[in-house]
Amino acid sequence: MSRSREPLISLALYHAFKWSIVSPMLHAYFRGRIYGVENVPQSGPLVVVSNHASYFDPPIVSNCVRRPVAYMAKEELFEVPVLAQAIKLYGAYPVSRGSADRNSIRAALEYLDHGWAVGVFLQGTRTPDGRVTDPKRGAALLAAKAKAPLLPVSLWGSEKILQKGSAIPRAVPLTIRIGKLIDAPRSTNKEELQAVSHQCATAINQLHDLGR
Repeated sequence: MSRSREPLISLALYHAFKWSIVSPMLHAYFRGRIYGVENVPQSGPLVVVSNHASYFDPPIVSNCVRRPVAYMAKEELFEVPVLAQAIKLYGAYPVSRGSADRNSIRAALEYLDHGWAVGVFLQGTRTPDGRVTDPKRGAALLAAKAKAPLLPVSLWGSEKILQKGSAIPRAVPLTIRIGKLIDAPRSTNKEELQAVSHQCATAINQLHDLGR
């Protein structure tokens, strides 16, 4: 199978997974509230930036913005044979944690070319309270290269879905707020990337502070 066809197959799997599992769980089980959907452009390149507190965050964000979102996944997951194929076809692409991995940027740009949005957790790792305290420059760099606007998204409550030692998700209420578009950096200058990253973090935290 050629590399160029992978996003098309991922698109079919994305819709099947969304409508059979993610959407029913979000609305019925988690009693999800979604605000700001009107801020999401339904075409064109888009970098979705959000906070991150749960493994459940990627499908939840994808469902709420109502267009396919491809996410980075840590490269170790691609070493597990069955799991690697599943997450790859669903739109995940590998990234080396803590580095500006050229292959991951190339993969993200390819998904953008195929009409997907690309999702990036602004802090890179999960935070215990869902707030962004140390934004990384990766999302801004990708936006600058793709000339794509950034869409800030806040997930409220997802840190409570899984408790330590339990594999069963709790039926906690979730609120997802989608903010206004933020223009892509005009260059890949380090200072400009950092400024835009902090602008995204501020927008996400302000949305998060609104609570339920």
